[in-house]
Amino acid sequence: MEQSSTSTRLTGAVQDLASEVVSALRSGDHPGAVRGVGTTGADELALAAVRVLGADALLPSILFRRPPDPADLALFQRAVLVFPPGAGGSPASMASAWSHWAMRRTLLRLGASGAPLDGAPAGGTEPDARGLEGATWQSFTHQLALLAALAVPGTDCAVARLAKQRPVDVARGFVRAVRRRDWLQAAGAGRWLMVLDGVPETLGLDTGLEFVAQMGGDDPRVALQLHAAQTLRFMTDTAGTAGTAGAGALA
Repeated sequence: MEQSSTSTRLTGAVQDLASEVVSALRSGDHPGAVRGVGTTGADELALAAVRVLGADALLPSILFRRPPDPADLALFQRAVLVFPPGAGGSPASMASAWSHWAMRRTLLRLGASGAPLDGAPAGGTEPDARGLEGATWQSFTHQLALLAALAVPGTDCAVARLAKQRPVDVARGFVRAVRRRDWLQAAGAGRWLMVLDGVPETLGLDTGLEFVAQMGGDDPRVALQLHAAQTLRFMTDTAGTAGTAGAGALA
């Protein structure tokens, strides 16, 4: 009974944290801190919530290139230290290892100072991604959705490279998730599709994500992935417009 209560509290804490990230992504002009993360207190529940959300806890700072609030950053770094990845070769262990790596990588990208983490520099040696090689498109999309925090501009890692080789499979997985009403997986897969080339135009990704928002957008974790996807779309479109304008000026 106590374990069930703890699980419920953690779920609520993760939902609250995801809502804060969504709020920051919506505003766009937030000074860089994720509201509420630094004020929830550095207790185990707050740290666990940050660890569950992973690198996305500081996603606004990564996407908008603004420094996070020092209290948020300190809580994030403590979560990395307190909750190391689990050992083993199961898919869950692989997801945990990559999530942990992404958090360490985020600290590096944000220029966080401090001692090495787990005896290695932040964002050091990549975990093993062989579990994704040769995976069926269904399993591949499922695992990618769990690692949606890696779908950010400039990410170069084994998971991202494998995803770039299989955009059609991810698109198939997105459609399957929508049909199965697995909104979190659909939103995570949709976020990956925003950073991949070769996505079939017939997919209708934007329309599909709008449908996911209508059906599952009340879940803060789904909303987080959807707003991340929208931000990535905006960044891509803006970059494309700027590139076209630049080409015209040179012509």
